[in-house]
Formats: sequence, structure tokens, C-alpha cells
Amino acid sequence: MSAYFTESAYEAAVIELFTNMGYTHVYAPDLNRTDYSSPLMESVLLDSLVRLNERLPIEAIHEAMAKLKNFDSGSLVQKNRIFTGYLQNGVEVKYFAQGEERSALVRLVDYQRPDNNVFYVVNQYTYIENGNTRRPDVILFLNGLPLVVMELKSPAKEDAGVENAYHQLRNYMQDIPSLFIYNAICVISDLSTNRAGTITSGLDRFMEWKTKDGSYENTAYAQFDTFYEGMFQRERLLDILKNFILFSGDAQKPVKILAGYHQYFAVRKAAEKALTATATDGRGGVFWHTQGSGKSLSMVFYAHLLQEALDSPTIVVMTDRIDLDDQLYTQFAWCAEFLRQTPVQAESKEHLKSLLEGRKANGIIFTTMFKFERGEAALSTRRNIVVMADEAHRGQYGLKEKVMYSENADGEREARVVVGSALIIREALPNATFIGFTGTPVSIKDRNTREVFGDYIDVYDSKSAHRKGHDRCLLPAHRYENLPEAAGAAARMVRKSRGRYD
Repeated sequence: MSAYFTESAYEAAVIELFTNMGYTHVYAPDLNRTDYSSPLMESVLLDSLVRLNERLPIEAIHEAMAKLKNFDSGSLVQKNRIFTGYLQNGVEVKYFAQGEERSALVRLVDYQRPDNNVFYVVNQYTYIENGNTRRPDVILFLNGLPLVVMELKSPAKEDAGVENAYHQLRNYMQDIPSLFIYNAICVISDLSTNRAGTITSGLDRFMEWKTKDGSYENTAYAQFDTFYEGMFQRERLLDILKNFILFSGDAQKPVKILAGYHQYFAVRKAAEKALTATATDGRGGVFWHTQGSGKSLSMVFYAHLLQEALDSPTIVVMTDRIDLDDQLYTQFAWCAEFLRQTPVQAESKEHLKSLLEGRKANGIIFTTMFKFERGEAALSTRRNIVVMADEAHRGQYGLKEKVMYSENADGEREARVVVGSALIIREALPNATFIGFTGTPVSIKDRNTREVFGDYIDVYDSKSAHRKGHDRCLLPAHRYENLPEAAGAAARMVRKSRGRYD
């Protein structure tokens, strides 16, 4: 049985799935290639750059091509980091027009119009570097750029799973590193287990993608089609490339991070909620993701999305502890390149006031909630200010003044007015939108949290994160009819080879 279902058969099943998603299949040996030392499909890339940047002269396009083909000395990770900036923001070039030097950004991808891009799924693409000839199983080329490398293993061989696929990718990075300068996502797959990571990911950081629509109810099985269609529908892939891949960590050891499915869908929902909240009651909702699910990085992805969605908003990241303020500030500072601005940490009440008063746009400001105090005038009345409150249920309460009574030393009853912290912050930023982030359970009866922030945006609790049986489950029989013919046949074949019959 295992001899019948080979890696090539599984490769064909994957390719069929991608062609059904609108990718054009290219069998690499059929290409008219003369240079096997180039990881780029150069003619496709050049045509794409001209099409996507039709207002720029050809000199600008050629300079962009030169930058894409020639990187300064540095490690693979350093070069990949530079390319990731090109991919997400464009290649900065200079050119002369009418005797004057001008600068521009050459776009590599049209993120707004998926059909304006060229999507290829290519198998058996031979690449030669440093005397090493290697042929990865499947590569996804976007506008001639090899952005996704897939290593597939026969699902009928118990000893040839994703661990071997992972080690094969690591060997490729050593043998043909130039291919991975342009890599955005790495995939390891053997049908029953399908995972995605980046060039810096350890095996434990390659993650499954368990939903196509953001619902966590279909995660009982790590489904073959759910993984590929969930991540690689063309519109979804473009969104991930632009908004959900970043570099974090210090300069000595940067880490490339790909958002998990729970982060992707939750952050997308949160950004949409913010659009409504800024125009209405300012309640951006509660984002509840269990501890260890990457909540701080979700906050970074959210801040990144808001910059375009809300037209250069000011973001205030607020906590109730100094140590938590420091931790979050460090995380955001590590991601300043992705955020395209440098966060600032308020050192005092006066510093916070100076950072907010008179600001017209932009800015990511970190503060503890205790730096807000009641004043005669609001610090800002702008609507495109978003307050991101971490561990929202702990202290951001009280939208009303309350009168509290106590007895003094003489036994007399005294009254004092207690002002809720939420009211103080709302008075300082009366038109801001407030979103609460938390990693610990929030009681359903907790009216205070929902009164300040609104209803839940997304809940990813421990049950969702650790649903039993998701790790190496095969497709149940009733799922075959929804797969492409080759993939359905693959699933049936593997079930039988492992003693499971329909």
C-alpha cells in the first residue's frame, strides 16, 4: 500500500487543491530555464513590476530588480528581513525625471486587487547554489517571487512525517540559502499533519491552521483542506503577507513570526469592531485569548491594522502594573519596523499629558492607568484614538462617581466622592475607543468590564487551544466528498494503510 501511494501522488493532490483555488500550475522541468542559479522567475517578476507600477519609468523598475537580486552581505535572516520590508511596503528607488532626481516605492504586490497578481504553484523547481543541486517539492510563486516553500512527505510511510520534512527544509536553508531570502512561509505536510512556520521557527513553532472562517468549532480534526484553504486562498495569503508576518526580538537574534489562525481571525474581527466603535459608543470589545496564545503579539498585529483602517490613529496601550507596561513596551519596540513607528513610554503624568495634548495623528504611547488624573480639560477630543487596555478586567472600572461614607476619629459620619478609574480616563479621552485584552477568564456576570469595553470580540480559551485529538487526526469518511479527487483518494488510501476503513 505504501509503495502505491508515493510522495509524487501526494504532491499531485496538493497541486490539485491549489489549482482549484485559482493558482496556475507550472511543472518546472517544462520551463525554458537557462539559469538554474536564480531563485526568481525573472521574466514574470519584471512583467509584474511594470504592470503594478505603470506610472514609474523603466529605470525605476530596473533599480528595484537590481535590489531584489543583490543583497549586501549578512546572514540569511538579515537578508530575509530586508526582503520582508520590500514585500510589505515596496522597494525604495531613485530615478531621474526631467533632470531631477526623484524617489518612489516600487510595489511588489497588489494587495488590494488579488487578480492583478500572478499566482503559480510550481513543483520540482531545480535550484543550484554552491555546487548543491536541490529540488523542493512545491513552491508558491507570487509575481515571480518564491514566497512559500513546501516539503511534502508520503502519508503512507509512518517514518516519513513532518519531522523529516522540517529537517529537510533546514538542510535546504544550508545548501541553497538564496532561495530562502525570498521566503515568507515554510510548510511541512504529510496529509494528516500540516503545519506552517518561518525560516526561524523551530519544529515546535510550526503551527496548524484549523479553520477557514474563524470558527473554532471545526478544529476536532487537523483537516487537509482546512489547512491549505484556510491559509492559501489568494485573498487570505495576501492579507497574511501584508499584515500578519513580522520580525521581533533584539537585533542580535531576530525572530520571524507568522500569526496563528486564532490571532489572524480575532485581530481581523477586532479591527472591524474598532471601525464601528469609533463612530458610535467607543466600546471596542473584549479580546479574551488564553495565556500562552501570543496575546501581546496579537496586540501588535491589531495596532498595525488600525493604522490603515482608522487613518493614522493614536494608540494608547494601558496597563495597571509597571512591570507589565515594561514588558509590552519592549515587545512593541522590537516590532517598530513592522509598525513603522517607534513607541514611546510615558514616564510621568506630565509626560503623558505632553504626548497626548495637541497631537493630531499617529503615535503609540504606553502608560499605566494611574498616570491619568482629573483635569479641567480633556487631553484630546479626537475620535481616532484607541486605548488598548491589557488585563482589562482587573482595574479599568467605574464610569460613575460614587459617594462613600465612613466614620472619623470622633465618631462622626463623613462622605467622600470616589471616582472610578474608567471615568477618569474617559474624561481625559472622551471620544476614544476602548478595547480590553485579557488572558484570564472574565466572568459572564462581570458587567463592569462589558460596560467599559463592550461585548466579547473573540474567545480563545484553553478548550479551543488544546482541543483533544487535533494533532494527528485523519479526515472522517464524510469529509472526502468535499476534497479534490486526488486529495480524497489520498485520504482514503492513508486510512486504509493505517488500518482504518470506511
